[in-house]
Amino acid sequence: MTIRAILRAALSLIAVLGFGAAAKAQDNYEIQVYPYETVQPHHTMVELHSNFTIDGSKTVQNGLLPSNHAQHETIEITHGFNDWFEVGFYIFTYARSGYGVQWVGDHIRPRVRIPKKWNWPVGLSLSQEMGYQRRKFSVDTWTWEIRPIADKQIGRWYFSLNPTLDRSFHGESVHQGVIFSPNFKVSYDFTPKIAGGLEYYGSVGPVTGFLALNQQEHQIFPAIDLNVSPNWEINFGLGVGVTGASDH
Repeated sequence: MTIRAILRAALSLIAVLGFGAAAKAQDNYEIQVYPYETVQPHHTMVELHSNFTIDGSKTVQNGLLPSNHAQHETIEITHGFNDWFEVGFYIFTYARSGYGVQWVGDHIRPRVRIPKKWNWPVGLSLSQEMGYQRRKFSVDTWTWEIRPIADKQIGRWYFSLNPTLDRSFHGESVHQGVIFSPNFKVSYDFTPKIAGGLEYYGSVGPVTGFLALNQQEHQIFPAIDLNVSPNWEINFGLGVGVTGASDH
């Protein structure tokens, strides 16, 4: 296995409140709208996702540890096997005064894509993420995510859509079945190294019947992407919830 020469750091400094009612693979640990691209064949990419909760839950709620002033560090290691297949692995952690540093859980994420040589007008890939998280951090301990990905670069504008489907296999959300959690991103390249835009993250409820609007989760993240070099990318974002059920 060839390790990529330089660590790619993805730092998301995000204001979030608590934990969502639905079990989502990203939750407040790895908050990202995925691009179509996969890691180059026979290379390994390492990412660090750093999320800090500015204003969150201050007591244990439904068995979940407080999120107020909690630091989440997630290590993501992804290896490209060929020009259409990669596998990622996540290590989630939690740190807060009085609770120390704790392991949250692990996920594995295989992904396939349409090869560039096919010259399709839109980039298309499909990610699946499966894994475990401890009960004190999520009401659902075993979850599965299916994430179709479509993106397009038009001049300086970039668009990405992730119409994600989430499913809990053990925990309080099992009865909800498949949850629809759409995400999208639009950004503009101000320079070759600096881009800015908006990211959206939602969870509207089971595909068999969406929840009432005040029970749905909708968040908007103004974000900045810094393409420091071909081997380094740094991302910053601040999230705002726009419904009562959203992380604020």
